[in-house]
Amino acid sequence: MNYPLKIFLALALFGCLLDMPYTYFILVRFATFAICGYLAYVAYKDQRMSAVWIYLGIALLFQPFLKISLHRITWNILDVLLAIYLVINVLWNPLRPHKKE
Repeated sequence: MNYPLKIFLALALFGCLLDMPYTYFILVRFATFAICGYLAYVAYKDQRMSAVWIYLGIALLFQPFLKISLHRITWNILDVLLAIYLVINVLWNPLRPHKKE
């Protein structure tokens, strides 16, 4: 599954709240772009079109090639929101098989 990628990305995004060197933020942008692009591809294969658009939107927002200039606090809010979304997506996944009692 994609759970390790989502957890890794969530931890990296929470790490953006710390006082890190600028290269860390660039690496997180590359990782977010690549991982969300991959997750969009997986969602497309699974016919989950809403997830495709969500992951593509995130990938475009975090893409490292054309810098989107936002204030640090705005990026921190986006980082936390995305990290929370990924953690919730891992913990509560409607496609995961449930035990029948």
